[in-house]
Amino acid sequence: MSSLRLHRPSPIAAAVTASKRWTMSLGFWGASAGAAALLFLSVTPLVRREVLQKVPVLGSYYEDKTPASDKPF
Repeated sequence: MSSLRLHRPSPIAAAVTASKRWTMSLGFWGASAGAAALLFLSVTPLVRREVLQKVPVLGSYYEDKTPASDKPF
């Protein structure tokens, strides 16, 4: 007669399994949150100068081409 034996996984194996399930979802949410933050903060001069101008392909789009005589400060 056969018997049913249940094996409990080790805590490390359970943690690895749980992290595999959540990795893709958390990655998508994190990338979306980062893109939204850059979108909302792109009008801030500090973000524009320190982050967006250093992107290789899009950097020239974010350069400030306003003449110094037209800037209030």
